[in-house]
Amino acid sequence: MNKTLSRLGLAMRAGKIVTGDEIVLKTIRSSEAKLVILAGDASLNTQKKFRDKCGTYKIPLLIGFDRESLGTSIGKPNRVVLAITDQGFAEMISKPMGTMSEVEYIE
Repeated sequence: MNKTLSRLGLAMRAGKIVTGDEIVLKTIRSSEAKLVILAGDASLNTQKKFRDKCGTYKIPLLIGFDRESLGTSIGKPNRVVLAITDQGFAEMISKPMGTMSEVEYIE
């Protein structure tokens, strides 16, 4: 689990993470997002919004961690949603998570 968070930090330093509701939605709509990570403690409304959007655009969604550990991993205070814009980082982060969290493609 900590390995995944440190990989998020790497992706952030490489400039491959965007964060914040509106910016993440924009990267989903433009298909720049390769993986969306949503905090497990996000509101049900927020979870539904990103589930629907990721499902529509066929972008993998990973729900896990809490807003505090997501924020800490990228050096910013509490973050509810992140989008990874690089395929390599997206795979590196989602592969080990597949066993412990819900990575979903919704049809």
